[in-house]
Amino acid sequence: MISGIGLDVIEVERVQQKIEKEQGFRELVFAEKEIEYCEPKTHKYEHYAARFAAKEAFFKALGTGWAQGTAYKEIIILGDDAGKPELHLAGETAKTLNHLDLTKVKISVSHLKNIAAAVVIIEV
Repeated sequence: MISGIGLDVIEVERVQQKIEKEQGFRELVFAEKEIEYCEPKTHKYEHYAARFAAKEAFFKALGTGWAQGTAYKEIIILGDDAGKPELHLAGETAKTLNHLDLTKVKISVSHLKNIAAAVVIIEV
């Protein structure tokens, strides 16, 4: 049974401007593994934007919006061996959301030159 659906769309340029102009924004929002994934990409800001959209979509799927005790960089979007995106929780965010059964989180991300989008579905 689906308990939550979240969708987010963002302009790639907004994420690019934040990363380029605000010192520490990248490290505040993205986990080290996400940065390692995005940085070598030719169109890295598209990849960053897709991950940002996925984090936003996750909070929407929870139905709480951003919750106290959670951090964007502790919501980690990485591909599995086949490249399929997966959402992982770490640190205090994992502890804060531990009471929820989040073992069935489905995620899809997409990006173009100007736009990135993500959908998150939480099943129970």
